[in-house]
Amino acid sequence: MSNQILNLEPKAVWKHFYSLTQIPRPSKKEERIIAFMKSFGQDLGLETIVDEVGNVIIRKPATPGMENRKGVILQAHLDMVPQKNSDKLHDFEKDPIETIIDGEWVRANGTTLGADNGMGAAAIMAVLESKDLVHGPVEALFTIDEETGMTGAENLKPGILKGDILLNLDSEDEGELYFGCAGGIDGSFEFNFKQVNTEPDTIAYKLNVSGLKGGHSGLDIPLGRGNSCKILVRLLWHGVEKHGLRLAGMESGNMRNAIPREGFAIVTIPSGKKDEFEKCMAKSAETIKAELSVTEPGLQIRVAATDMPAFLIDTDTQNRMLRAAYGCPNGVIRMSDAMAGLVETSTNLSIIKSDNASIRISCLLRSSVNSAKKDLSHMMGSIFELAGAKVAFEGEYPGWKPNPDSAILKTMQVVYNNKFGKIPEIKAIHAGLECGLLGAVYPNWDMISFGPTIRYPHSPDEKVHIESVGKFWVYLTETLKNIPA
Repeated sequence: MSNQILNLEPKAVWKHFYSLTQIPRPSKKEERIIAFMKSFGQDLGLETIVDEVGNVIIRKPATPGMENRKGVILQAHLDMVPQKNSDKLHDFEKDPIETIIDGEWVRANGTTLGADNGMGAAAIMAVLESKDLVHGPVEALFTIDEETGMTGAENLKPGILKGDILLNLDSEDEGELYFGCAGGIDGSFEFNFKQVNTEPDTIAYKLNVSGLKGGHSGLDIPLGRGNSCKILVRLLWHGVEKHGLRLAGMESGNMRNAIPREGFAIVTIPSGKKDEFEKCMAKSAETIKAELSVTEPGLQIRVAATDMPAFLIDTDTQNRMLRAAYGCPNGVIRMSDAMAGLVETSTNLSIIKSDNASIRISCLLRSSVNSAKKDLSHMMGSIFELAGAKVAFEGEYPGWKPNPDSAILKTMQVVYNNKFGKIPEIKAIHAGLECGLLGAVYPNWDMISFGPTIRYPHSPDEKVHIESVGKFWVYLTETLKNIPA
């Protein structure tokens, strides 16, 4: 049962995480969680503010004797990525998350867990509620819409927060401190098409790709996982080239920041091509499955007869779209020269979706080097412009430049070593933390990101390591106790 996590330690954190799992909070649908967090602060008798976009700010005074310490902003985002297995009946706008204790981990029942960033938010709630923690002035900043645009961080007003140090509780490896992250930009490419009639003496098929792992398009992009958009386009391209395939529609992926896990396309072929088309698709499927056998052992590619569609996409648009999508870069573009093992630049071809008049393709481009991010957008824009698509790049957010001289970094290294007997690893992350945007509004802030160990965020395999939550909580509270004056 979901409420079994209430028995886990530290109970002060897990009880608040449980309460968060009971409130639907997918990105762009955060009205209930905003109201809940506002009531939470007010019920504690703390100054509580909801700004113009929905960010919630709660202030807690310093404990006696700590009034002269630097002010700390504890920051997490309220929204979560809504991803589920295809056989799971779950409405992210209505249903609570069902949690399961699975050995050393907590996971959800066929959906994303929301530990990203629910564990960070729960820890902040525990700090605000506590009567016995020692800390200086604390401000909690709960932002909205981190996962689909960072509009909460982007629209935060200067001057509303008073602290000097930002602790972002949104990274996913306990024992590691993050002091830099990648920036990003959304790419959108749209092809308008003409509906044409289906042709005589043709048959229809549904091509279905499923069983991929998916995952976080920043953290998991170097793992070489399959991309359902790219796999479908590859199959369709071969069908067009060899068998006169015609496309009626397709849908793959639903979140820019998640590697797409499944998708389908409806197509027609000449009846006389039936046998050779089925053999070709079966052979292509086996080839792709063999290529991805190590990283994607669960990959399924199915081709089955289906009802004749109401219309087809005109041939010219179909072919331009498929060539552009086939040629579109996807995955790691360049590794960092400055930090070994860190991805510098990448792109995720995340969504392809058609309706009655257009086919829209979405990508998320990331880089810790702004000029490289721009260069990648120019490259991708050139491909789709040549194919006649409407091209748009928007939602750009900056990276967070590492500061090796950070005072809070040095303090937190000492605290971790004193508590756990080792120096924490210092890293940058190929993901879009809000620190880049927040630091642009509050350039005086000294910033660090840390958190418990979370695996496979943005996918139904998401899980959080139970023991790491306890260490994360101890580390957070000891850090607050040792904030300098």
